[in-house]
Amino acid sequence: MNKTKEIVIRAIEDLRPYLNNDGGDMELVEITKDNKVIVKLLGACQTCSVSSVTMKAGLEENLKKLAPEIIAVEALEY
Repeated sequence: MNKTKEIVIRAIEDLRPYLNNDGGDMELVEITKDNKVIVKLLGACQTCSVSSVTMKAGLEENLKKLAPEIIAVEALEY
């Protein structure tokens, strides 16, 4: 596993307890060649009106500090 993927997985794991408290979760789908992180929203996160805020403020901002090569976090479209 490469270092960027390890950082992304660790960041999702750090966020997971907060997501789980609200009945949701997310999982890594892929890191694209242009360094976008694609996640799948699970449970309550699929329909939550603030899930985009969680992804941007919670995960993306953290990842940009830990892995500056990451340019964005996007949810897999259903």
